[in-house]
Amino acid sequence: MIAVISDIHSNMAAIEAVLADIRRRGITRIFCLGDVVGYGPQPRESLDLVMENAETSLMGNHDYAVLYEPNKFNAGAEAACYWTRQQLEDEPDAQRRAARWSFLGSMPVKHVIEAPEVGADEIVFVHGSPRRPINEYLFPDDVFSNASRISGSFDRFNHLCFVGHTHVPGVFLDPPDFYSPDELKNVFSFKSGQKALINVGSVGQPRDRDPRASYVIVEPGKIEFIRVQYDVESMAQKVFAVPELDNYLGARLKEGR
Repeated sequence: MIAVISDIHSNMAAIEAVLADIRRRGITRIFCLGDVVGYGPQPRESLDLVMENAETSLMGNHDYAVLYEPNKFNAGAEAACYWTRQQLEDEPDAQRRAARWSFLGSMPVKHVIEAPEVGADEIVFVHGSPRRPINEYLFPDDVFSNASRISGSFDRFNHLCFVGHTHVPGVFLDPPDFYSPDELKNVFSFKSGQKALINVGSVGQPRDRDPRASYVIVEPGKIEFIRVQYDVESMAQKVFAVPELDNYLGARLKEGR
């Protein structure tokens, strides 16, 4: 089995709960689709956990923004980015500080594996989309309002592609269609030769009105959407305690939006 996580956003409580759930299931292969940092109050600890547990972690737009510069971020996201950067710089342990920056700087924008153990001809991992791996959003409504964006993504992989970025879990199929986990009863069955693009949702900041952490597991012939409870209230209070982080970033955790 394979676990795919994304969009942790410095939410230590959420990633701890998800990793505990993954361990309970006996899963040892973990792939992270990026945005380990940004928004949340514990970037150092979240980075450390991903560094220790993920086989590969990709570059998300917030990881890129902390490493280089924020581009087209709203005021709250930009302020969180600069605060996160300062937190990493202020690490007193020089070796640990260098290791975290090196990890951020070495994140690939795309990762591809063959996974016959789960019946996949090929699995592509990106943060945003196969066309623009770091920054392009693929929203459920795009199947109606921007079908060419979805079809353009399907042209760039051969079997399964996993994405994050929107924080909204579900499955895109071609011709363009989208199915939420509720519609799928949390399980999508796939077969050889069938293309599917799967959004795994967000560990640390879900936006589908469900505050529980979201991730997926891949088993032979099927993908299961998992939700994990964690102490949302405590994490929100940690956000509120940091003056540089907009209170909205904590309040939205409670509503999953």
